[in-house]
Amino acid sequence: MLTMTNLTKTFRTDLVETHALRDFNLTVNEGEFISVTGPSGSGKTTFLNIAGLLETYTAGVYALDGQDVSHLSDKQRSKLRNEKIGFIFQSFNLIPDLNLYDNVDVPLRYRGFGKAERNKRIQQSLERVGLANRMKHLPSQLSGGQQQRVAIARALAGEPRFLLADEPTGNLDSNMAKSVMALLQEINDNGTTIVMVTHDPELAMQTERNVFVRDGRISESEQIIPVAMVSNQ
Repeated sequence: MLTMTNLTKTFRTDLVETHALRDFNLTVNEGEFISVTGPSGSGKTTFLNIAGLLETYTAGVYALDGQDVSHLSDKQRSKLRNEKIGFIFQSFNLIPDLNLYDNVDVPLRYRGFGKAERNKRIQQSLERVGLANRMKHLPSQLSGGQQQRVAIARALAGEPRFLLADEPTGNLDSNMAKSVMALLQEINDNGTTIVMVTHDPELAMQTERNVFVRDGRISESEQIIPVAMVSNQ
């Protein structure tokens, strides 16, 4: 699903050159659920932005679902991103004056779906996260965990092949975090590839594989052992 080979991202100013990623190599297979951990400033966010086609890179090769994205135009990148990638953010990024139905509808309108198709996708995605009975509520009328579920529904409505989650439980208490994590596990069980950035080692242990990033590189010596491996020992 995702292959990065010797990827480098360098930020330059007149005085400073910063290497956010250097010789970054990662393969994520279709259907995997992996976590990405590491200290602040290690390159996790840069990796996620490049994976989601939100940023370009300085050198190396990035292939998404078998397609080399190196030479795509902005329009082609946007089309690929809208068709294949879903995003879940720590801050939910819901539009406060739109109800749940309309929040989920916004990216579908950008995709150009007709009214009937949008309605079907909105209904199905909100049902999937257990909020179909609240679709006329505003985000402010929901708990933090429910708002994150709406954000997940919004991502799922586009039927992405690949889901990127940036600290999806960072603003939630432990019970809500468990609920959201269980939902992500269910989504993955149904075939969606998920890459989740998290600072929480307990959540990282629940994924199939952990990738630890330090100084813009993957550190093979600092991996978190998944729960499945621990339980088998």
